[in-house]
Amino acid sequence: MTIPHPRIRNLAATLAAFGAATALLIVVNRGTAPPSSPLSSDRAAAGVARSTDASIATLQRALRAEPNDVTARADLAGAYLQKVRETGDPSFYPRAQALVSTALRLRPHDSGALTVAGTLALARHDFSGGLRLGQAALRAAPDTVRPLGVIVDAQVELGRYDEAARTLQRMVDAKPSLASYARVSYYRELHGDLAGAAQAMGLAVDAGGQAPENVAYVQTLLGNLNFDRGRLDDARRAYVTALLRQPGFPAADAGLARVEATRGQLGSAIRRYRSVVARLPLPEYVVGLGEAELAAGRPGAARRDLALIGAEERLLQANGVNTDVDLTIYEASHGSPQRGVVLGRRAWAAAPSVRSADALGWALTRAGHPLEGLAFAHRALRLGSRDPLFLFHAGLAARGAGQRAEARRLLAASIRLNPRFSPLWGPAARRALRGLP
Repeated sequence: MTIPHPRIRNLAATLAAFGAATALLIVVNRGTAPPSSPLSSDRAAAGVARSTDASIATLQRALRAEPNDVTARADLAGAYLQKVRETGDPSFYPRAQALVSTALRLRPHDSGALTVAGTLALARHDFSGGLRLGQAALRAAPDTVRPLGVIVDAQVELGRYDEAARTLQRMVDAKPSLASYARVSYYRELHGDLAGAAQAMGLAVDAGGQAPENVAYVQTLLGNLNFDRGRLDDARRAYVTALLRQPGFPAADAGLARVEATRGQLGSAIRRYRSVVARLPLPEYVVGLGEAELAAGRPGAARRDLALIGAEERLLQANGVNTDVDLTIYEASHGSPQRGVVLGRRAWAAAPSVRSADALGWALTRAGHPLEGLAFAHRALRLGSRDPLFLFHAGLAARGAGQRAEARRLLAASIRLNPRFSPLWGPAARRALRGLP
């Protein structure tokens, strides 16, 4: 399936030509593409080549020597954002915010500082703020590429897909790179072109990045795409390769746990998930652990582990991260669907993307309002998504709304993509399909 936008069709030709010339360059957490490296100066880039910690130390020394160095402030803020990506520690967000706030006070129209500020806003799920800052950064330096990544990510999360296509075309034309290819992949994935998404993510992997984590991140995204297509051996290889590039990379370890759970190796999956959660208790990993435990018939352990979600969400919110979409899915699946509806409506109002539509539709269905849930499920699928979980959510909404033929079609599609896309919801999809007359 091709992406239904004329400029992206041109983009496909651009990618093919560049791929032939560069021996095929391309592909983490579903939702957004990896940001362009927030580190912009040669000094910062050299630091990242060693390690993010080394870069931070170098930039801190530079700032002690010259406190009004705006570039060093922006680069250090960017290094702190990279540190969040590597550790999941949201306490680096306020430190980054303090640095960019001072940088912009010293030089309000500095493109580098505005770009990092926009990246920070996106990381906190302030997509409207990220868009404003990205556009301001581009106005300040129209020939630069890095603000385009901020702009396209914001446009995608705000549901402005045609605008995102135009921005993405401009980004790839200006600089084919890990950052631009990964965004092409995500755009194609949203439109249901999983083969094209995997091709673009392969280009991102081969293009490489400044930080080893960046490459491991896109390699993990390639694994996720293969998982969604039911190619479990390919997914496993991608996750193992990511771990070779970045030993102990949590997203790749969690990907291996998904593969194990899908193959019915629940004990191994639970042990691996537990190891990941001990290092990085992000909600998505805790949910993966809890759902594997539920599938293994361990409801008591699942309840105890899923209780970590509330503490982690409070920590994220205390550091300025809006988690409405993630919390909506969690509440709908394992908590209070009614609270999920409240959170989902707020998420949809702030950022009407296909992700927020899916979350709200699922919460409405689980709260006993499947007709309205189906309307939002249709919004979630309007680009042609082939995400098995989106299709499953829509299938249950259709069943609840009495649309049996549609329910059969959607549930069958989710199972056809990956018969065991989730150790908990995959069997539920098969039971629901069998129960339809």
